[in-house]
Amino acid sequence: MRATGVIIVLGILGIALAAGLVINYNLPLNMGDASPVQPIAFSHQLHAGDYEMPCLFCHRYTGVSRSAGIPDVELCKNCHLFVGRDKPEVKKLMGYWERREPIPWVKVHDLPDHAYFPHKMHINAEVACQVCHGDVASMAKIQRVASLKMGWCLNCHRSNNASIDCWTCHL
Repeated sequence: MRATGVIIVLGILGIALAAGLVINYNLPLNMGDASPVQPIAFSHQLHAGDYEMPCLFCHRYTGVSRSAGIPDVELCKNCHLFVGRDKPEVKKLMGYWERREPIPWVKVHDLPDHAYFPHKMHINAEVACQVCHGDVASMAKIQRVASLKMGWCLNCHRSNNASIDCWTCHL
């Protein structure tokens, strides 16, 4: 009788675990953390929207690295020596430059270490940045708009006839 109870409990736990994995497969991340507080209130709406700066101007490593990269303080400083010098957020930026400190940006888009995501392949396939990152040109504060979980990526690959072979994204 006792063995039957243990088997039932283990069965229920197994079903719950499997259900959790299936549910988690394609659900968005907790969108409550999709727009973290940043050390400087950088507006993509202003830079990418109003000023029409292309994504790759600031995210220079996109075509050559696993990570798109975040612009270093020097790149920002080069423009802001001449533009918006009196604005509070630009003054914060210049403070980082004067202290020779990197800006401690909080990542908004991040993938697990076991996932291999080459931006370069997506750029070469002419996948617009907005497909994964949303319309950042309209965002005063950047936020995650897609879960970037495996199921989300697989759905995109399937709908665009891209490879869904495991080795495409997992090394």
